[in-house]
Amino acid sequence: MRKFEKISFNQWQKDVNSSKKEYDSFELPKRQTKYSAGYDFRMPIDDVIKPGEVKKFPTGVKIIMQQDEMLMLVVRSSIGFKHNVRMTNQIGIFESDFYNNKTNEGHAMISLQNEGDKDFVIHKGDRIVQGIFVKFLTVDDEEEITTIREGSIGSTNKEE
Repeated sequence: MRKFEKISFNQWQKDVNSSKKEYDSFELPKRQTKYSAGYDFRMPIDDVIKPGEVKKFPTGVKIIMQQDEMLMLVVRSSIGFKHNVRMTNQIGIFESDFYNNKTNEGHAMISLQNEGDKDFVIHKGDRIVQGIFVKFLTVDDEEEITTIREGSIGSTNKEE
């Protein structure tokens, strides 16, 4: 199975706002054309990123995928070319164990940086980033890994 889900309303209230109406009307990512590789994520809030500024944003989305898949999250080409805005980590990688793990619901967050010389205005519903599903391979002689993610960004390098 591969699909997008809204975060819970409880998580929405923590990360986005307290509006049930906005939560209910929020659109999940979708492709815009038949041959698009990327699923466009719509921003759930209005905001402005000033030149040189970095801001973290909620997407309102969690991702379900096969164990041998990942979702790469990247800025849409038009945002980079026209506005000089990028994700601070360039490419966000979300693996299957990010979804509903022991201590984290799996809310996909993004961090954007405005490297342009003008304010970058974000309107609720704007398509800023896109997600692309990718299969990945592992080496044949790898030792069995039993560690499972417990947390969100950066959780795989924490000591137990």
